[in-house]
Amino acid sequence: MADIIKLLPDHVANQIAAGEVVQRPASVVKELLENAIDAGADTIKLIVKEGGKALIQVVDTGSGMSATDARLSFERHATSKIKSANDLFNLQTKGFRGEALASIAAIAHVDMQTRIADDELGTHLKIEGSKVIFQEPSATPIGTSISVKNIFFNIPARRNFLKSNQVELRHIIDEFHRVVLAHPDIEFHLFNNGSEIFNLPRTTFRKRIVGVFGSKMNERLVPLEEETEVITISGFICKPEFAKKSRGEQFFFANGRFIKSPYLHHAVANAFEGLIKPDSNPGYFLNLHVDPASIDINIHPTKTEVKFEDENTLYAILRSTVKHGLGQFNVLPSLDFERDQNLDTPYSYVQKEAVFPKVSVDSSFNPFEKGERITQDFKKSSVKGWETLYESLPTETLEGMQLESSSVEQGAIEAMDDLRIQNPPIFQLHRKYVVTSVKSGMLVIDQNRAHQRVLFERYLGAMTVEKGASQQLLFPVEIEITKNELATINEIYTSLVNIGFIFEETDSEKLVVKGVPSGIAENNTVELLHQIIAEYQSDELEGLSTQAELLAGILCKKLAIKNGDLLQPESQMALVSDLFSCKETLVSPFKKMIYITISRGDIEKKFM
Repeated sequence: MADIIKLLPDHVANQIAAGEVVQRPASVVKELLENAIDAGADTIKLIVKEGGKALIQVVDTGSGMSATDARLSFERHATSKIKSANDLFNLQTKGFRGEALASIAAIAHVDMQTRIADDELGTHLKIEGSKVIFQEPSATPIGTSISVKNIFFNIPARRNFLKSNQVELRHIIDEFHRVVLAHPDIEFHLFNNGSEIFNLPRTTFRKRIVGVFGSKMNERLVPLEEETEVITISGFICKPEFAKKSRGEQFFFANGRFIKSPYLHHAVANAFEGLIKPDSNPGYFLNLHVDPASIDINIHPTKTEVKFEDENTLYAILRSTVKHGLGQFNVLPSLDFERDQNLDTPYSYVQKEAVFPKVSVDSSFNPFEKGERITQDFKKSSVKGWETLYESLPTETLEGMQLESSSVEQGAIEAMDDLRIQNPPIFQLHRKYVVTSVKSGMLVIDQNRAHQRVLFERYLGAMTVEKGASQQLLFPVEIEITKNELATINEIYTSLVNIGFIFEETDSEKLVVKGVPSGIAENNTVELLHQIIAEYQSDELEGLSTQAELLAGILCKKLAIKNGDLLQPESQMALVSDLFSCKETLVSPFKKMIYITISRGDIEKKFM
């Protein structure tokens, strides 16, 4: 049999490696920023265009490279960071694999200019798809400027999987946050489409956090400091009252490198137990310094997943450190077991005298007569309007519901016919289900899922067909937002306006809302918008692909009637009417059954 195993060409091997290293433009940003830091730069500029698809440029004031090093840096497994396998156990740099530049050059157009201090001229190198176009001397400042253009130009399938410019920019900003927070001693700048988004001078860790997340963050921070033989912990946690539903403001840095550790996150969350709501997440910015030999960062190409030698000890130390920090700065509630708080006089009643209650009786009140009249009125109102409730239902709605193989849909069709002709009773069961009788048996509707479907189609129509109704606020509402959250608002701005939100011009730390969609309470505006941003950034709603569907799904999930809400008979009837006016009545936007029918035969079998 002939030999069938062949060595892959370098450009093919580089494209395969790029699949691990370069997942999107944010991956390129991470690698280039870390290279600039390893080069000893004290000022780094990041320039992006069109969410990084058209251009990603990093300019640093580092040591630069010679002509030979500039060419070798694009070869696979060529690195200046390690010389032997033993160096992997004492890593002090960000990168060490020697794969990043080779992978980037395999799927993009790369243009690099670099110079070291000892040379009068630098080097200009241009590579496209792993192929060197030219390399020549060039007059350039000390340091390195590397531009990555047209990412995935030779892999159209990968480029088609990229999201919109705003989504990709959001991921770039996330990576930028992780790098700049780990290195407050370096000056950073971020430019997007010619506009400066971040200008972060060299400063302390606390001021760098404030510079990234806004001036309001300063009052939320509680400092932590703990030094042991195993680990040194420093940084800040956010006060419990500022816990959020999203997990955006959570950062672990191990030896100056951003890491993800669900195990250590659980230690912090455990320390906050009882101080925040179960569905809220604490914020933290923690630097962990351990012996480089006790941590393995070479388990994933992105180097964000690490393995500690003794995780159990680190868990216990971190948890106790956070608890100590909360107590030391009087964040934990204080208890005085010697004082009975029930005997305390409220401040507003300190100077008031006791007032004896007065009882008045209406001698002409007849509870039996009034109760009878109320009962009669209720009976009249409970059946009023049922005859015409479903006259306007579109014919195609019923036709779309017909499915011979589904007894549930067949029961729904029978229910519609009965509701048009008869006046069946309707009631709420366990404050969760709306129940009504039909000719074939009984119809049971989940009120939460039914209202989700109604709101979903209403908001989706407002975003795609016509503009939704808006109600003006008497006093504009100001909402504090980060620059990352502002990028999300800009991404979904048109959809929010179509739904009914009205915004004033915003700056990098404040969003002013002048109007909200009809039906939304003014006091829920701040919480609702923060939830919209958090849910949209998490992108965890299954089955919803487009921006309009995702946003409509978030709103209907937050604003729908909840299980446990008491509905009046009129509201129950309106909900049923609105549900069967929808295009889809069987399942909710999240693919869950809305209603079931229980046949008369099934009921009778229970009594046999």
